[in-house]
Amino acid sequence: MNETNHSQVTEFVLLGLSNSQELQPFLFLIFSLLYLAILLGNFLIILTVTSDSCLHTPMYFLLANLSLIDICVASFATPKMIADFLVERKTISFNACLAQIFFVHLFTGSEMVILVSMAYDRYVAICKPLHYMTIMSHRVCIILVLISWCVGFIHTTSQLAFTVNLPFCGPNQVDSFFCDLPLVTKLACTDTYVISLLIVADSGLLSLSSFLLLVVSYTVILITVRSHSSASMAKARSTLTAHITVVTLFFGPCIFIYVWPFSGYSVGKVLAVFYTIFTPILNPVIYTLRNKEMKAAMSKLRNHYPRPQKGSDL
Repeated sequence: MNETNHSQVTEFVLLGLSNSQELQPFLFLIFSLLYLAILLGNFLIILTVTSDSCLHTPMYFLLANLSLIDICVASFATPKMIADFLVERKTISFNACLAQIFFVHLFTGSEMVILVSMAYDRYVAICKPLHYMTIMSHRVCIILVLISWCVGFIHTTSQLAFTVNLPFCGPNQVDSFFCDLPLVTKLACTDTYVISLLIVADSGLLSLSSFLLLVVSYTVILITVRSHSSASMAKARSTLTAHITVVTLFFGPCIFIYVWPFSGYSVGKVLAVFYTIFTPILNPVIYTLRNKEMKAAMSKLRNHYPRPQKGSDL
């Protein structure tokens, strides 16, 4: 009876990264530049892979899809965060908040599976080189990408099911720069202890299982490579270093936030910035600057465009 008298929350207030008004213009500039770099870097990888026939291989096909997902991960909340630096009161509607929850789990869930697929690709290439093109056919690559999006969709649907019917009638301040599920459920006008455990179990299971699969894959690869020549060992180590760096940067914050959800939310905000901003911007750097084939393809792509000529003599 009393619940019917409570006013339904129609919007949430995002507290953002910092309460300091003096820092807002500086943060606006920094994150605008970072977001622009994310878009340019990842679009460049997609353009390079699609335009160069030498890169039409399973590894680069999966890398291009990782870049696409990175753009999505960076875009579901970053543009609004940048715009919010220019306003004093940062609000988001209830439906837009649910949309952010939907997209963050869709994209991050898909990225986890793509990273596992890339590890599997490296496993087949190094451990079963003679059967590589047979196992990692174009059809298999497409299936792996479709599976990643399906897993992301199932994951985000299950997460959203915990939230969509919760009653929100009291506090509406979200201590972050976007609507993340653990923070939003804390604001519900009901006991959310069981729901919080289910959220942790759902996200934690996906994060930990994907991470363990990656650890096992890379361990098997390293053990296998030890029996090969030193040259192949060095090349494999270089490739694995790039992969493991990206995996650590992405999974570290995800596992910390969802497996240790009752930590200070200020720490959670910093970690959220890592997987929404810094991981998408570091992926192009890690996978491109250390890759001779990508650098050669980018150089070839640049030469396709006519250079502006200096003024000719009259």
